[in-house]
Amino acid sequence: SRPVYLWLHDGEAELRDASRLWGKTTTEVNDLLKSELGDDKIEIAQCGPSGEKLSRLAAIINMGNRANGRTGLGAVMGSKNLKAVVVRGKSKRLPTHDARKINELAKWGAANVEVNGDMNGLKLHGTAGVLSFQNSIGTLPTFNFNAGQFEGFEPISGEVMTETILKERDTCYACTVNCKRVVETEFNGRPVERKHGGPEYETLSTFGSYCGVSDLNAISYANKICNEYGLDTIGTGATVAWAMECYENGVLTEAEVGFPLKFGDAEAMVKATEMLAKREGFGNVLAEGSRRAADRIEKGHDYLITVKGAEAPAHMPQAKRSLGLIYAVNAFGADHQSSEHDPMIEEGASDLYMERNKLLGFNEMQAPRSLGDDKVRYALKTQQFYSFLDSADLCQFVWGPAWTLYGPQETVDFVNAVTGWGDFTLDDLMTVGERRLNMMRAFNAREGMDRTADKLPKKFYKALQGEGPTAGVTLTVEEMNRAQDSYYEMSGWDKATGNPTRATLNRLDLGWVFGESAAVAAAPRGRPAAKKVAAAPRGRPAAKKKAAPKKKAVVAAAPRSRAAPKKKVAKRKKK
Repeated sequence: SRPVYLWLHDGEAELRDASRLWGKTTTEVNDLLKSELGDDKIEIAQCGPSGEKLSRLAAIINMGNRANGRTGLGAVMGSKNLKAVVVRGKSKRLPTHDARKINELAKWGAANVEVNGDMNGLKLHGTAGVLSFQNSIGTLPTFNFNAGQFEGFEPISGEVMTETILKERDTCYACTVNCKRVVETEFNGRPVERKHGGPEYETLSTFGSYCGVSDLNAISYANKICNEYGLDTIGTGATVAWAMECYENGVLTEAEVGFPLKFGDAEAMVKATEMLAKREGFGNVLAEGSRRAADRIEKGHDYLITVKGAEAPAHMPQAKRSLGLIYAVNAFGADHQSSEHDPMIEEGASDLYMERNKLLGFNEMQAPRSLGDDKVRYALKTQQFYSFLDSADLCQFVWGPAWTLYGPQETVDFVNAVTGWGDFTLDDLMTVGERRLNMMRAFNAREGMDRTADKLPKKFYKALQGEGPTAGVTLTVEEMNRAQDSYYEMSGWDKATGNPTRATLNRLDLGWVFGESAAVAAAPRGRPAAKKVAAAPRGRPAAKKKAAPKKKAVVAAAPRSRAAPKKKVAKRKKK
């Protein structure tokens, strides 16, 4: 079938021919559609050429430089020949229950951006501002997670970006934080324009320290490639780093790759990224993502940093133990935005963090690199909070349980002000997040996944190399297994399978997941309970009932912006 785009406007929806858009880059498509529709205010979500070619790393791009990354959603659009979804809204005001309260929260936020150190750091240097801090504490993934400090960190830091190639601070609509970077530079005569945005912390890490590259211009150009072709920078950069480590250890040869692919070679990093984006040469293998690439060439598995096929983002579970737990149990693999990070509750956490943690039931700081039951419970509860944020479509840099501009109470107040529910509580919020986590787990179980998929890569159980605070640090399989047992038990999931139990799904009004009638204690407000019940909008926990005998379920059912002190960092040992 021919390619199409979905055009939503004036209450109407229509599919239009997109043949002339197929094969075009994201910024080209933006220009063509705005011209065709005669409106510069349309918004466009699209798959780039990489999504058209079904790259497993393909993202959905909007505004030419904002990526809905991870999990290959761009390839889903490409598989359906859906080039773009184009929207034009003209409503001047959306209905809300308490506009005065919403304006009050907005004014408070604007006044407190510079008071909150993390928010002020985001405003000044964007997410890139955390790179120096991560390096100082030994948690900047280096040479594909072989070390936690990078000798070449400073030239690619957020501070240097601000001083050199940064041209603007951009923002999402009406946001006071302005964390988006807009850069202008060139790499070996190839331009990076303002329309291509600028690299985030994850991008600086995956194309930078993961690959041993300390060239900010090269990283910015790799970021441009990903935005133009529609790729997730985390998965793409990490896949290139995996290939580099394979090459350095003789697993891949120059004949296979087509050129030398060594750590620290900026030009090679860019070339590999271009080939991946276009599925050219060995890039056709890399476009499958590192795990599938290893499966395809039948080697290189020891160098993978993937969980459930997803490459790990730039936060190290060797130091952030509870984050490693979430990497393992998360329904869609390693993800750094699915729970709060360990430093938010460990010794040294700020008064603001702990004040907010108390609202979630955590009064005591935890020891660094600990993974006892209290830390596991913190991981689970903040995962539920983050899950709510995803459900409500709220930015996790502005709303959250600890370090963000608004904390748990403000989040509850905002929901009540918008909806008018009035009695929506923090417990309700957490239950909404819990329901989502259980539904994702149930989906995975239906597809044949269970606890056996909840495992970290071998590499994470090896001692980190180099120097600095995390040199020699490692996780143990026993430690992670104990933490997972504790996590499943706290979640109400079967420890043997890692799947939600029938009792847990019924408690959350999710008994319908079994495909049969289920006892449902809480119906949607003001409506009688039906025999089969979809997810209740409020998600309150059901009243306690006598527990049925356990059965095996049939379904599975960092301080962000601190300036880093300069420290001696590890140099890469030459072979």
